[in-house]
Amino acid sequence: MRSKEREAEKKNESEKKEKSTTQNILGTIAYIVGVCVFVFLILHFVGQRTVVNGSSMDTTLANGQNLVMDKLSYRFHDPERYDIIIFPGPEEFGQHPYYIKRIIGMPGETVQIKDGKVYINDKELKSDVYGITDYIDYPGIAEEPITLGDDEYFCLGDNRPVSQDSRYEEVGPVKRSIIVGKVWIRIWPLNKFGKVS
Repeated sequence: MRSKEREAEKKNESEKKEKSTTQNILGTIAYIVGVCVFVFLILHFVGQRTVVNGSSMDTTLANGQNLVMDKLSYRFHDPERYDIIIFPGPEEFGQHPYYIKRIIGMPGETVQIKDGKVYINDKELKSDVYGITDYIDYPGIAEEPITLGDDEYFCLGDNRPVSQDSRYEEVGPVKRSIIVGKVWIRIWPLNKFGKVS
């Protein structure tokens, strides 16, 4: 009789272990699915993945790096000076590639590039430490003062010698309505993972 009881107990323990293992596996799968759904929702409605194409933002951002842009925060507040934004650039080969540039001039300000420096309202913008060089060779349309509208931003790439940005007539000042988002996080390469500023 005792051996039958022991066998029954062993069978019960075995069934409990199998049930526990199955529950653990299902719990893990549910967790992974939940995380994937959460990431999907974040990347499609709050942020969006984009890839840096070109060297106009060197050394801050490099060609081929993967970023997540924040598409939500500008619904609650306006862009700020030195934010790195993403907007559709001028048409190239039937498409409007996204441009990634840094905001330098704010709405209502007068921007000019003279003697290789950026001037805002006739004062040198000394806090602009992001340019790869200290001297801007090509002032473009900013050779003459440009007064920005209430919804316009003057943007430059950090690699000013090669960047096609607001200095070029085909780009010009960037209207608030076409700003897609703000660069938020670099996700690739992994050794550069983190918030972008």
